[in-house]
Amino acid sequence: MAEILRYEHVDISYNGVPAVQNVSVTLQEGEILGIVGESGSGKSTLIRAAMGLLVPNGLVTRGDIWYKGKNLPDLPEKELRRLNGPEIGMIFQSAGSSFCPIRTVGVQLYESMREHERLSKEEFRTRAADLLRKLGFTDGQYILESYPFELSGGMQQRVGIAAAMLLKPSVLLADEPTSALDVSVQKQVVEEMLLVRRSFGTAIVLVTHNIGVIGAMADRVLVMKDGRVVESGETRRVLEQPKEEYTRTLMSAVPKLRRV
Repeated sequence: MAEILRYEHVDISYNGVPAVQNVSVTLQEGEILGIVGESGSGKSTLIRAAMGLLVPNGLVTRGDIWYKGKNLPDLPEKELRRLNGPEIGMIFQSAGSSFCPIRTVGVQLYESMREHERLSKEEFRTRAADLLRKLGFTDGQYILESYPFELSGGMQQRVGIAAAMLLKPSVLLADEPTSALDVSVQKQVVEEMLLVRRSFGTAIVLVTHNIGVIGAMADRVLVMKDGRVVESGETRRVLEQPKEEYTRTLMSAVPKLRRV
């Protein structure tokens, strides 16, 4: 597999206070990399920096984030916007909050696609409905015609995955995509994201505090604490033979999902 994303000795600060320190990691094409740690460990900051989505007082103060030969923190905002969506997609913790409640899902997804690709409404509806069907929705047209409040939280999250995949990005960054869901819906979302990898060869960076979700999905895992990587490696090795006490503590504190 070829490398598609690489962090090199990355430091990130908020108002001069370090949030991420000296993180280096690579992502291969088609790989799922899990990043796990408690709240405040810097895991979400790490992936948001790749898309230029840090809050205004956030800054990459050292290191590089390479995507296909481009150093993302150095790119002009206009060029980074062109990459975000078609090249690097994002699933947020609560997809429902990113939808406008007074416009249908279809209208919002079409507007998002039109920012990057010229296509008719008919072409969009055909593509979107087909993708929704592939991701387990029996009636894609119904979803497109629905308002966000007509969908359950789990359905909104699954639509968020579809929205991120409409432009067929090479890398999908998922920021706590299951944390707001109950266990049965978590399993559904995990299965859907694995289907995305199988169907499209998409590389995924999965941020979560849940070791169980990591065990069900990730090929490799990064364990973060206080902005630093404390352990990393092949997922099975880290989960079955953790070297660090912090990793063992995380494993004992959360439910586990079977790998699907």
